[in-house]
Amino acid sequence: MATLVGSESPSSGGKPSHRKSNIVAKLTASKITGRSFVRGTQLPGGLLQERDKRAKWNGIPTLLQKLYESSHPNSDLSQAHSLLTMLSSDLSMEAMSFVTEDRKAAQESTFPNTYIFDLFGGVDLLVEILMRPTLTMQKKKPKMNDDLVKDCLSVLYNCCICTEGVTRSLAARDDFVLFLFSLMTNKKTFLQTATLIEDILGVKKEMIHLEGIPNLSGLVQSFDQQQLANFCRILSVTISEPDVGNDDKHTLLAKNAQQKRNASPSRAEVNQVTLLNIPGFIERLCKLATRKVSEATGANFLQELEDWYTWLDNALVLDALMQMATEEAEQSSTESSDESSLATSPLRHRLPQSMKIVHEIMYKVEVLYVLGVLLMGRQRNQVHKMLAEFRLIPGLNNLFDKLIWRKYTASNHVVHGQNENCDCSPETSFKIQFLRLLQSFSDHHENKYLLLNSQELNELSAISMKANIPEVEALVNTDRSLVCDGKKGLLTRLISVMKREPLDSSFRFWQARAVESFLRGATSYADQMFLLKRGLLEHILYCIIDSGCTSRDVLQSYFDLLGELMKFNIDAFKRFNKYVNTPEKFQAFLTQINSSLVDSNMLVRCIVLSLDRFESQTEDVKVVEVLSECCLLSYMARVENRLAFLFRLINIINVQTLTQENVSCLNTSLVILMLARRKSKLPFYLNALREKEYAVKFPGSLLNNFHNLLRFWQRHYLNKDKDSTCLENSSCIPFSYWKETVSVLLGSDRAALCAIASYIDEPYMDLDKDLLDD
Repeated sequence: MATLVGSESPSSGGKPSHRKSNIVAKLTASKITGRSFVRGTQLPGGLLQERDKRAKWNGIPTLLQKLYESSHPNSDLSQAHSLLTMLSSDLSMEAMSFVTEDRKAAQESTFPNTYIFDLFGGVDLLVEILMRPTLTMQKKKPKMNDDLVKDCLSVLYNCCICTEGVTRSLAARDDFVLFLFSLMTNKKTFLQTATLIEDILGVKKEMIHLEGIPNLSGLVQSFDQQQLANFCRILSVTISEPDVGNDDKHTLLAKNAQQKRNASPSRAEVNQVTLLNIPGFIERLCKLATRKVSEATGANFLQELEDWYTWLDNALVLDALMQMATEEAEQSSTESSDESSLATSPLRHRLPQSMKIVHEIMYKVEVLYVLGVLLMGRQRNQVHKMLAEFRLIPGLNNLFDKLIWRKYTASNHVVHGQNENCDCSPETSFKIQFLRLLQSFSDHHENKYLLLNSQELNELSAISMKANIPEVEALVNTDRSLVCDGKKGLLTRLISVMKREPLDSSFRFWQARAVESFLRGATSYADQMFLLKRGLLEHILYCIIDSGCTSRDVLQSYFDLLGELMKFNIDAFKRFNKYVNTPEKFQAFLTQINSSLVDSNMLVRCIVLSLDRFESQTEDVKVVEVLSECCLLSYMARVENRLAFLFRLINIINVQTLTQENVSCLNTSLVILMLARRKSKLPFYLNALREKEYAVKFPGSLLNNFHNLLRFWQRHYLNKDKDSTCLENSSCIPFSYWKETVSVLLGSDRAALCAIASYIDEPYMDLDKDLLDD
């Protein structure tokens, strides 16, 4: 035994902790090297018992040894189940402690029972027991007791959350991961299986291939709606592109290089196609997303409580229910007697309904997330067609007031959804996923008009008729049987709650993004006027100028929305001037714009483009009037102000720091120069950039940087059809003119007045340096 416990014998005076350490060290080393003991239960029973007393292992190694001996292939496993039940109680207590203490770092000293259980081979033994039926050569596979399977899965899950490394070791076993999916066919073990799979896939190095799951289509079709909602938690990990987690990797330069290396569809994209090929899958998700709480068929109260515990992933279930019941009672006290009847009933009668509401909300969080991801994938048009056909938008509209945007405050309990670091309550997660789905649904797609009802569609037609302009083709082609029902469409409801949202609300960003997506694409005067009539412009200006908002994300979303709302719309600029009616207000507005040009440059682009168009419409009396009176247009009409924006736009970016977030600065600078080129003013602007360089005593800095940026622009956009279409639609400048202007600017003839090279003196020229190499 000396080789196991070290060179010191019990009589040599060595400290007991040293021998404990040596046993643990040997077992740990064997797990890493594969040498010596396969599992700790191979140690002599007497030694285990003797060491157990001193090391305080709580009898776990001895119980594991008995479990191993009672789980041989020919046993009925009844004794093994009894032993596992004894083991699981201590492990469950540690897991409970873990989830109620904000998932503190897992370590031996914090969770000794789970640590010892894994160290002595408990995890491997349970995997072996679970998979034993798959190893038999018999045609009829032996069936394991459902309760034994559930207990095995629960213990494994407890080990995953309490002991570092267990989840990763299980994730490395592809055979076990695929086997777990087969356990989902059994409703009695479904929840435990789904919870364990979700944890394992969350740390798996390589994304799983859904098509590798045996009979996936049949498995999904066998799920009831409750199981399908739970399954969406797993699917969210398999269809989302992994977050690289490093800002450097988010640069467009790095992304382009990665796309060259990985030309074929990613695993996430392949998995999305696999899901779409499952008959009835999208239809069932739409039904889940839009069903009312009263329609949710579930089992009894105890089954719901078990589901609730699994969903919330913490032990504060009853606290959450109590808080919701209290909130209902507080609100109901201010409402009519009929409405408050629920609140006056005993608490025990109200808890199940409160639980059902939030339970249903949490189902919908996962379903909406999956639908949102599919809407942003390569099969977007196919998904759009199905979501319209299955009336997702009208269904969500019917839920808006009663479930999606209920009046009382959501609870603050944490939900571990797609991002385990997101400390969001169930209702917060629900609202964010709802708004993200609307954003994806409306963005550059003709189905956006499904967000309106028939009366609102008629209003759009009337606006176009009054302005003597043709109706948008997408509006004419909208199938009115698929639009929203009721007095208000979903877009109108969203604007109403947006205007009432508290100033410090985290939803303001997502609300603005969702509304902005409705306006994206080719500019529609009727769409803009529809929103202007509902006071949206004044609300945005209040938030930017008067509300004291300091959140960069929220301000950026307001700037982008304001740009889409005002672009080419003379009525919008007139409304702007009416609200911003003092020099102080205008200065406050400019201060917000200038505080972060990365955030506000889309609005700057809108103003520049609109000014250019209005200056060509001087035969229109209203346009001439607004041009002369609007402080914003007058400000941008001064060439020194446009040049100031151009200097800063070029100076705040370079090729190495370009991201999807700031590449718009490059395109806005290009818009300014394209409009200058149309008026034969391009040499003037380029010379002004040169003079600016010398004024700051850094000749060549701006122009060399801009030259490199334009070379990147060519490589990036000439291979991206969608991006080029977006540029053309948003600016009303043909993409051919974009390409032509860039080519002219990058001309190598130093005698050409429109080539950047002509304005960089020879000693400062740095155009041969290729920063674009992968």
